[in-house]
Amino acid sequence: MSKVVLITGGSSGIGKSIGEFLHQKGFVVYGTSRNPEKVLNSVFPLVALDVRNSDSIKTAVAKIIATSGRLDIVINNAGVGITGPLEEIPTEEIRNNFETNFFGPIEVMKAALPQMRKQNSGLIINITSIAGYMGLPYRSVYSASKGALELITEALRMEVKAFGIEITNVAPGDFATNIAAGRYHAPVIKDSAYEKVYGDVLATMNDHVDAGSNPNEMAEAVYKIIQTKKPNVHYKVGAFMQKFSIVLKRALPDKMYEKMLMNHYEL
Repeated sequence: MSKVVLITGGSSGIGKSIGEFLHQKGFVVYGTSRNPEKVLNSVFPLVALDVRNSDSIKTAVAKIIATSGRLDIVINNAGVGITGPLEEIPTEEIRNNFETNFFGPIEVMKAALPQMRKQNSGLIINITSIAGYMGLPYRSVYSASKGALELITEALRMEVKAFGIEITNVAPGDFATNIAAGRYHAPVIKDSAYEKVYGDVLATMNDHVDAGSNPNEMAEAVYKIIQTKKPNVHYKVGAFMQKFSIVLKRALPDKMYEKMLMNHYEL
């Protein structure tokens, strides 16, 4: 029997790559989009879901279960970027980011867990970020939202293990997707104390995404995790130096690591 997979944010970027890869491998894949009718030529069905709306999450999950009779794998992939000096990011935008990157995945897991408990099996893969392992300048909110999801996953994993459910984190580095286009950028304010530095850092961040890895690398990593009977707690996918930066944070004194980051961002 083919396993049934739900991928949030499956209409573009990493989610689309994962969905297409799993579809080719014979999985029954459902992606999600806030406006699925606007997405053309998807090779797998898309259901309407807004991760900021708990009712839409419950409806989408119920629809998939009603159609397929089960739900084996959930991939919490929907996420948005946000940049800016913390002092200048509107609080409403900070809350919006956490609604998508943190509270949204929690609501998806809450909606899926009863069916997985009933089946006595299931796998949840939360797509976080290497940025969630460290506080990055001018990406503070993004680092915080992804880091929070990492910790929630660690805790929930232990809570549901007795039900035959596995949960894991996959933290990507920079991938060549459209995340930069959909990211909230705090405006570079003329004569702001942060104007020059933030403007330069923003250009560097966009260059890193444009030169990022192929999203198919994430698809292959996720497929490998699905094939693993007892997945690890954490996985990192991306360029060597981005993954190695996590090792350095653990190994180096805090101030030395901070200085390394500041040199990297030319602060």
